Amino acid sequence: MDDISTGVLFSLLILLLVISGYFSGSETGMMSLNRYKLRHLANQGHRGAKRVEKLLSRPDRLIGLILIGNNLVNILASAIATILGMRLYGDLGVAIATGALTLVVLVFAEVTPKTLAALYPERVSYTSSVVLNILMKLLYPLVWFVNGITNSFLMLLGLRVDNMNDPKLSSDELRTVVNEAGGLIPRRHQDMLLSILDLENVTVEDLMVPRSDIAAININDDWKSIVRQLSHSAHGRIVLYRDTIDEVVGMLRVREAYRLMMDKNDFSKANLLRAADEVYFIPEGTPLNIQLLKFQRNKERIGLIVDEYGDIQGLITLEDILEEIVGEFTTSITPTLAEEITPQADGSLMIEGSANIRDLNKSLNWSLPTDGPRTLNGLILEHLEDIPDSQLSIKVGGHQMEIIEVSENMIKLVKVLPTPLQKTG
Repeated sequence: MDDISTGVLFSLLILLLVISGYFSGSETGMMSLNRYKLRHLANQGHRGAKRVEKLLSRPDRLIGLILIGNNLVNILASAIATILGMRLYGDLGVAIATGALTLVVLVFAEVTPKTLAALYPERVSYTSSVVLNILMKLLYPLVWFVNGITNSFLMLLGLRVDNMNDPKLSSDELRTVVNEAGGLIPRRHQDMLLSILDLENVTVEDLMVPRSDIAAININDDWKSIVRQLSHSAHGRIVLYRDTIDEVVGMLRVREAYRLMMDKNDFSKANLLRAADEVYFIPEGTPLNIQLLKFQRNKERIGLIVDEYGDIQGLITLEDILEEIVGEFTTSITPTLAEEITPQADGSLMIEGSANIRDLNKSLNWSLPTDGPRTLNGLILEHLEDIPDSQLSIKVGGHQMEIIEVSENMIKLVKVLPTPLQKTG
C-alpha cells in the first residue's frame, strides 16, 4: 500500500467505517423488530417486510452474513489505520492508531448506528434488507461454510439451530401484550380479551349455581305443589328429580310445561317426564374454555355438575360462561354482585355471604384466596373452622370483617370495614 496516497487511505478508512456502521445497525434493527407486526405487514403484501421475514427465517445465516461482513471491514480498517499511524507518527503511530480507531469504531460504527436502529428498527431493516439480500446470494458459500462449522459445534453441545421457528406467545405474555395495547384497543375490548384468556384458569365450580339454589321439582310431590312451582317459576328450565336431587330424571323446559297446561288431558306427571330433556352432566374441575367448546359441540346450553361419586354439585349454563367474558346481561335473573354489596356511609360494605369470591376480587380489586371455597360464606367458615355467632369480628385476607347475620348454618350477611388506605382516600 506504499503507492496509495494518504488521502486515499483516509477516504477508504471512512468508507469502511460507514460500512461497519451499516452492518452493526442492520443487525440491531433486524433483531429489534416486532415479529408479529412484521408478519402482519408481510401478509398485507409489504415488500420490505417480506424481504426481512425471509432473512429472519434463518437467523443463524443472517447473523453469520452480517458478522462476516462486519469483521472483514473492521479488520481491513484496522490495517489501514495502522499504516496511516506509522506514516504520520512512526512506530508510536501504531498505538495512536489503535486507540483512535477503537474510539471511532465504538462511537460511529457501533453505539450510534445501533442506537438509531433500536429506535427505528422498521426503517433500518426494510432498507438494509435490499443490500443484505444481494450479499446473501453473493456470499452464500462462505456463509454456509461458516454456519456449518458453528452449527456442528452447537450440536456437540446438544443444541440444534436448523428448522427454527418463531417463539410462540404464552398466555401470560399475551395478557401483557393486551394490557400494554393502551389506546390501540378499547378498554372494554381489553377486558373481554383478558377474560377469554382467563377461562382456562377458571373451572365450572367457580361459576355454578350451588346445589342448594338449583330450581328443581320433586316429581313425587303432590300434583298441586308441582303445578304451583311450575306456575311461579322464574327460570326457563327446571330440574326434575325423584325424592333427592341426586336422582335427576330430566330437564324440563317451562314453555313445554305451559304448552301441556293448555290441554288439561295431556297435563300429567307422565307427560311432564316425557317432555323433559335428557340431562347433560359435567364433571367437576372442567375448565371454562373446555366447557364452552363442549357446549358448542354437543349443542347444549345447560348442564349439571357432578363430583367423582356422581353427586350433583351445581348447575351451569352457557350464559354463565358468556357473562364471564362480556359481563353480566341485564336479562339475568340471578343476583348481580351490585345487588349483593351495599356501601355504607362510613365507607364499609355490607356483603351477602353468598357473594362469589372471584367476583369480589375483580370488582373491588381485592386478593381474597380463590383456591378453596367459592363464596364469602365458605371462606369465613373455612377460616373459623366453626359456625360462628353473629357480631363476631375477624380478619380474612387482610380485610376486617364483622359477621352480621347467621341462619341455617350459613353466614348470610357480612360487614367489611374500610382499610386505612380506603379511609385516607
